[in-house]
Amino acid sequence: MIRDLPIPPDLRTKVDNELAPGEHIDWIGVPRPHYFTPASTSAFLFAIPWTAFAIFWMSAASWGVAKSDGPAMTWAFPLFGLPFVLIGFAMLSTPLWTHHSARRTVYAITNRRAILVRGGRTTTFRSFLPDRLRELQRRERNDGSGDVVFVSRFWTDSEGDHRTEETGFMRIDNPKEVEDRLRHLAESNR
Repeated sequence: MIRDLPIPPDLRTKVDNELAPGEHIDWIGVPRPHYFTPASTSAFLFAIPWTAFAIFWMSAASWGVAKSDGPAMTWAFPLFGLPFVLIGFAMLSTPLWTHHSARRTVYAITNRRAILVRGGRTTTFRSFLPDRLRELQRRERNDGSGDVVFVSRFWTDSEGDHRTEETGFMRIDNPKEVEDRLRHLAESNR
């Protein structure tokens, strides 16, 4: 089911303040806030055994120290597992951060450019002029949502793994309509 999601008023004001004289909004929207995206799901699934093992290790170390008659300093040994438990909890909370980030994101198409706004402690504005909107890529999901990608960046990390970073309007309703508007913007400014 396709529905219009509310735009946070503070972010809408920031988008309006970002517009230049004579610039107007043709379309504005927000991503669908999902807890489990592909990236957050993989981090979450990896975090389950990580955190379980870290807790098990700390418990076993504490039990071993409690059974021994060693010096009081040996009680510090189980605490070495604490950073791993905290990292595990951070990875387990990745879906919550993904959801929160989506609720603080606004996308806009004006008569001059495409704008991505990400709010939070600081607000990040990214503008894409029409010449950067010529190689669009659209993905649609069965629920009617999808992505319109402007820029894909490919690289190999230090371990030799291939990585991809995509920038665009992600997890939006009516991706075909948005793609058509972006193509129109790109064509009208040639």
